[in-house]
Amino acid sequence: MCREKAERTGEKPFPRNLFFIGFMGCGKSTISGKFGELFSMEQVEMDERIEEQAGMKISEIFRVHGEKAFRDMETEFLRGLCCRGGLAVSCGGGVPLRKENVELMKNSGKVIFLTASPQTIYERVKGSSDRPLLEGKKNTDAIREMIEIRRPIYEAAADFRISTDGKSIEEICREVYEQARR
Repeated sequence: MCREKAERTGEKPFPRNLFFIGFMGCGKSTISGKFGELFSMEQVEMDERIEEQAGMKISEIFRVHGEKAFRDMETEFLRGLCCRGGLAVSCGGGVPLRKENVELMKNSGKVIFLTASPQTIYERVKGSSDRPLLEGKKNTDAIREMIEIRRPIYEAAADFRISTDGKSIEEICREVYEQARR
């Protein structure tokens, strides 16, 4: 990749934001973090930041305030991010469900749809207790169903799509780099 050139010249290869979307467990946090590290971009983990601002876990926000309140928090947080540039943003899985969120992301950068098979996602999230939408549904059939419902929404929002199945973090970052520079 061109990390060395960017370091030598001080050039920021991605002055606009990169938004990583996809179903939970597809690799958004891992890839946005590594990509941000490689290209000196600030990495933003939306779910973590919203939890910090709300003073409670997302599962608690869902339980106490409901999903709509959480989605409103996501939109408000995204508005603040879109005024900035050079961010590698790991979006919560539901961010692209709102048309307003998609418009905000597209107006301030590129949207990358990361995918993974239901089996891969299951393996990645099976030990997690902080996935409220999977509560009582941690199996590949339920995950496949939810992915199929969201897939058209993610595809419509994305500038490009990258599968994370069977690839190293570096391979995925290379693909993101090549696609995002176009």
